[in-house]
Amino acid sequence: MSDTERHQYDVIVVGAGGAGLRAAIAAHDAGARTAVICKSLLGKAHTVMAEGGIAAAMGNLWPEDNWKVHFRDTMRGGKLLNHWRMAELHAKEAPERVWELEQWGALFDRTADGLISQRDFGGHRYARLAHVGDRTGLEMIRTLQQRTVALGIDVFMECTITHLLKDGGAMSGAFGYWRETGRFIVFEAPSVVLATGGIGKSWKVTSNSWEYTGDGHALALRAGAGLINMEFVQFHPTGMVWPPSVRGILVTESVRGDGGVLKNSDGERFMFNYIPEFFKAETADTIEEADRWYEDKKNNRRPPELLPRDEVARAINSEIKAGRGSPHGGVFLDIASRRTPEYIQKRLPSMYHQFKELAQVDITKDPMEIGPTCHYVMGGVEVDPDSAQSTVPGLFAAGEVAGGMHGANRLGGNSLGDLLVFGKRAGEHAATYASGLAARPAVDEAELERASEENLAPFDNEDGENPYTVHQELQQVMQNLVGIIRNEEELSSAIKEIDSLRHRIANLTVEGHRQYNPGWNLAIDLRNMLLVSEAVAKAAFERKESRGGHTRDDFPMTDYAYWGKRNLICELSSTGEVGTREQSLPEPPPELAELLEEGH
Repeated sequence: MSDTERHQYDVIVVGAGGAGLRAAIAAHDAGARTAVICKSLLGKAHTVMAEGGIAAAMGNLWPEDNWKVHFRDTMRGGKLLNHWRMAELHAKEAPERVWELEQWGALFDRTADGLISQRDFGGHRYARLAHVGDRTGLEMIRTLQQRTVALGIDVFMECTITHLLKDGGAMSGAFGYWRETGRFIVFEAPSVVLATGGIGKSWKVTSNSWEYTGDGHALALRAGAGLINMEFVQFHPTGMVWPPSVRGILVTESVRGDGGVLKNSDGERFMFNYIPEFFKAETADTIEEADRWYEDKKNNRRPPELLPRDEVARAINSEIKAGRGSPHGGVFLDIASRRTPEYIQKRLPSMYHQFKELAQVDITKDPMEIGPTCHYVMGGVEVDPDSAQSTVPGLFAAGEVAGGMHGANRLGGNSLGDLLVFGKRAGEHAATYASGLAARPAVDEAELERASEENLAPFDNEDGENPYTVHQELQQVMQNLVGIIRNEEELSSAIKEIDSLRHRIANLTVEGHRQYNPGWNLAIDLRNMLLVSEAVAKAAFERKESRGGHTRDDFPMTDYAYWGKRNLICELSSTGEVGTREQSLPEPPPELAELLEEGH
């Protein structure tokens, strides 16, 4: 390993989305020598796909909104499986993080009074999403990226981390390679912050791009950390379904928040048929009531299109399966009949151009064809709510790779607040941890040799498996057997198929050399995708109820007495297989429990 590139830092952040950049800024500001490592280019992060806004109870449109209402909405949207402390911290600190972004140069839309504008989103009692048109995530990344560069934080682009390094039981750094050259690189650091995002590339239809292969989830598992809530995968209700080249690309919830309605092939506004009892007190029961809500929101009777995402996705899925879908296998999202072209182009400029350029559809005149797309995983690394540290000393996680905050289902807009609140906390505590060590942990040279050999193994195999074939088979298994609706027979089959694929990747073959080699890159990513897919399938098999992003048609009811009080933790066994164990749900203190019970 003498020719391997080496660097030393106090804190390294793996991932350069909103969580990673906010963590890096916080670590730097706390005095730590910090580096950001990103698999793609700086600014190429899925944070930009969070188009609708940042959920924060600022009270700019509704003075009666406050952190307690936001806390309750988050817990209720997560079907009460959220870690109460994470939901509390997020609700309390999100407004400050938004104002901080504004101080750093973010240009938010304004109200007539000059305050930051806030819009409606599914599951939120009040309009509380601070936004920049429908490009909020892009503005967040622009702002955080600009500040990261201005502070002089080192950034390593197109660099993939494949192994976390440990000294005894604690972090000592990370090992990876440059995607362009294939050359290996070692980062020696006592604190590692994972901010790698999600796992969507294990499914065939997804809003996620090629980077989302579950790297951080798998790295944490192999390092000895646990994953929580992995059975809960969010299928965003509205992804593009036509043409095939753009299938799965996200259609922001802002379209529904600004008046768009869902219709089937019969022209019926079908969401009225799917209002669950749990939400009837707050949701309009008729088209007339819903229309009045759009014009006069003081009555708080929300249109059914703004139910939480899991409810809307299941309703769309049911309409398609019943034969009332659109010509290309989705349903229709119509805002053209409800808003003027000027309003649509002003409020939804990205959506207007996206459909115009990619699908040749003018959304100011015609409805969009949309359908559910694998979008977000609520599950992730189990972390301490206050510090964002995992059970492995020196290993932190924030953003989509961390679990607990969203419970069984994430409310739209909560992801960007989550990135900011816990990204900052992860960076600060990672810096504190590193500065408090008596001595820097050592990097084991033998461990580096093993990591190198494992990464290069596909070049040594002849006549083995094609990584692209294995990836396609995995995506088909997850799409068909671990999708929106699940059952024991299909999940059992999925677990067997994943186990078979896991054995097959030991014999992957790639050709050529290490310089930018997509086949080799995929072969490495497949190890992570299969491990995380195994965790999702096994957790889904064990949770014998339907809740949030996990629906079992053989267990259609929500079990409040047993599963409502338990989380599932996925851990890696000594044989390399994923196992699950139950963990009691932490109970909120009486004053927060009272908020949930009284419905504030």
